[in-house]
Amino acid sequence: MLKKRYLFLVLIALVPLSFILTQCYTSNPADPRGEIYAGSESCKKCHSDVYTSFLHTAHFQTSQLANIHNIRGSFAKDSNTFEFGMGQKIVMKKRNDSLYQVGYINGKETEAEPFDISIGNGKAQTYMYWKGKMLYELPVSYFAAIHNWANSPGYLPDHMNFGRPILRRCLECHSSYVKEIPPQAGDFGFEKASLVYGIDCERCHGPAANHVNYHTDNPDDKKAKYIATYASLSRTQKMDACAVCHSGNKNIPQRSSFEFEMGDTLLKDRTQPRVMPGNNMPDVHGNQYDLLIASKCYTMSKMDCGNCHNPHVSLPQSMAVYTQKCLSCHSEANHNFCKLAPQMGNAIKTYCINCHMPDKASNVIRLESAQSKMKVPYMVRSHYIGIYPEETKKILDFVKGKKGA
Repeated sequence: MLKKRYLFLVLIALVPLSFILTQCYTSNPADPRGEIYAGSESCKKCHSDVYTSFLHTAHFQTSQLANIHNIRGSFAKDSNTFEFGMGQKIVMKKRNDSLYQVGYINGKETEAEPFDISIGNGKAQTYMYWKGKMLYELPVSYFAAIHNWANSPGYLPDHMNFGRPILRRCLECHSSYVKEIPPQAGDFGFEKASLVYGIDCERCHGPAANHVNYHTDNPDDKKAKYIATYASLSRTQKMDACAVCHSGNKNIPQRSSFEFEMGDTLLKDRTQPRVMPGNNMPDVHGNQYDLLIASKCYTMSKMDCGNCHNPHVSLPQSMAVYTQKCLSCHSEANHNFCKLAPQMGNAIKTYCINCHMPDKASNVIRLESAQSKMKVPYMVRSHYIGIYPEETKKILDFVKGKKGA
């Protein structure tokens, strides 16, 4: 009798333990940002189309675990080498199941580091590797303009080096979160498992756990609760949501950008006023915000970034598509149409962007190609909407040439 009673008590004790173990193995892992975050996967159930579309955007793909499918440069033997000169070179190699940048001096291997993280998926792509808790930039990047390897930003094109450390500021604009190890802990670097790749849904809309829980329990309530929506923000708040990453590095934030949430304003986070165009024109790389707010189109209207950009959709860089955005405001009826329209003819429907927002070479990023060692400018679309006489002449000459052909 006592034996049966003992077994019964053991079974009762095991019930909660089995429940706990089941929860451990079936529930999703906790978001490293805390319990109030649900993770982007939780958005898929109710926002399937937007979620699926967003997976293909440059924002979502701005950082990823590197693999043979998302590294854009070639590992083929005839195009996998970057020569630094003086007997120095780096060869992109596949070894077993991993990909490496392998350094050689006079034919002797000196260092090999893995492609752990890929950063960027548009004009260029650079790469990082883990060494303990520290992240470092690999010395060779991929450059779309030449469809080839080039020296990485911050590295000299004539000196092989693997030692450029990655700081938190880089990850603040190329990931959604990473936990930095505080210096007082006697260690440096990041907690590898805490890295949330890409710009995810909650990086822009804020923590979503309460939102997901509420609407799961109340599916008939279609008004968004406990989440930040773009439409609900003021113009300043909308612009600041983009400016977190698109206003360059001259304005130094007083706190981590990971702490910024949709609806916050940046004025309290800045140690100096924003730079305005003039003699001290901001560099075109990463300064879209500062350049745009100095433009007459911005100051004389109520436009914001969302008038031209839909962050949920990956759009081809079609000048005709963006030109239609210009023509939605600039028309003869509004008395603000292009004065050169008679000379442009139908071409006016295509060239607004190239004329008034031309590609400009960045002074921050300078590259050399792998094969020719030729200096290649890193061209970025200027967001200072203005009059560029040299660009205007190029377009007019091109149009005249087409008419005369």
